[in-house]
Formats: sequence, C-alpha cells, structure tokens
Amino acid sequence: MTHTKLCDLVHLPPKEAELLPRGWQILGTVILVSIPDALRDHANAIGDALLAMYPRCSTMLWNRGVAGRFREPICEVIAGTGETETVHKENGCYFKLDTARIMFSQGNLVERMRMARICEDQVVLDMFTGIGYFSIQIAVHSRPKKVIAIELNPTAYHYLTENIRINRVEDIVFPMHGDCAIKAPENIADRVIMGYLDSSHEQLVKGLLAARSGGILHYHEATPTALTYQRPIQRIKDAAQACGRSVEMIGCRTIKKYAPGVLHVVVEVRVK
Repeated sequence: MTHTKLCDLVHLPPKEAELLPRGWQILGTVILVSIPDALRDHANAIGDALLAMYPRCSTMLWNRGVAGRFREPICEVIAGTGETETVHKENGCYFKLDTARIMFSQGNLVERMRMARICEDQVVLDMFTGIGYFSIQIAVHSRPKKVIAIELNPTAYHYLTENIRINRVEDIVFPMHGDCAIKAPENIADRVIMGYLDSSHEQLVKGLLAARSGGILHYHEATPTALTYQRPIQRIKDAAQACGRSVEMIGCRTIKKYAPGVLHVVVEVRVK
C-alpha cells in the first residue's frame, strides 16, 4: 500500500494531499501514523482510509511523539475499535503489548535478528529489556544457557513476563523487575546488551562489571552525527578505566537515523 493509494481514499486539494503521511507502522492489529498538524481536521478520514487499506487491523492511532521517564507514546485513537492491546509477530516471535503505552521500534529489526543468531550456549544480560525485544528472540533462536532480563517500567515488565510465557521460554529467560543499577549481577555474562538510548551511558560501569572476562558488551547510543562513533567509544573507555576493566574494540554499526542530526549506533567491545 502506498501514499498514492492513501491519496485516492482521502480526497484533499493538491497542496494538502502532498502533506499526507508516506509511511506508517503496523503492530499486530494496530496502525500508528504521524499526521502533520495542518491535517488535524482530516485525521479521522486518514484513519478510516488506512483501516480500509488494511482490513485485518482494527484500531488507528495518531502517533504524536513520546514523553516521560519511560518514553511512553503520546497518541490518540482516530478510527476503529479503540483497542490498543495487540500481539505483534516479528522474526517468528510474538510480542504482546499495549501500543498506547509501549513503544516498539521496527527500525531495529535487523539488529534484533542479528543478535538472535549469535548467543548460542551463552549467558546473556539484557539491561533495559523492555517487553523482551532482544531477550525473546535470543531465547527462541539462539538457545542460550540463560537470559537475564531487567526492566524498570512496570508496564513493560508486565508484558515482558507475558511474552516469556507466550513464546514458551520460561526455562531460558529470567525476568527481573527493577533498576539495573541495583539488579545487574557482576562477572557473569558472556554478552551484555545495553539497548536503551537515552541515558544508558550512566550505567556503563554496571554493564562492564556484569561481563565476565572475555565477555562482549553491546552498547547502544543516540549520538550526534558529528560525534559518530567518537562519543560512545570514549564513554566506554572512560567507564572501563573507572571500574578497573579494559576493553578491546570489536566494531561499530549505525542502526538507523534517530532524529535530525542524531544516529542510533551500537558499539561492541570485548571486556577484559
């Protein structure tokens, strides 16, 4: 389905039609779309049109950003039943979530699929695990020894436990509700995932200490383009020095554009 199809269903003057969204996100039975304020009066019509384009979907949400400590979505139901809880399938795994309360970035799919292939027979610590974006896929596809999944947000933690059950990985994924600064174990993990972008650098020491000697840290950061990959690498080195560990660079990757002038990157190091 395309922007052209949407234009055919929402009849607007040419200048306004050019403002119609060119992309949207589908999570289970929910569609999320960003609509310019200039088209506010046409939001319901846009919602009805998108639901007509995807008959299996039942709710249309106007995505208006995120807010708060847990980066909860700011959204509004503009068409459909209004049911925002759904089950989304990704890479053969099932993720139950409330799309009005929990973010799900499909732009990270390639990285989640990559991680799901490389953790066989390992102990994995997934800090800031959310609803299990990494943990569930690693458990399903890699068959690791154990995944320790820590999440502070009570809503996300609720869905994490649901997703562990739905995907039948109770014997592999061990959820912990609380702050990584308190809950993260030390000297245990073959891999440590730090996938939260906003302030995870403040807990880099905890991530490094969680890795056993020879373990690998996967550190994600939203970095100004001018500092790619300079800032995250320096932050890792500073944290390693602060906690008496040393690191060996493995690689850096750009995951996606995060915001104007900002990139989502991941830096991987071996911890010694």
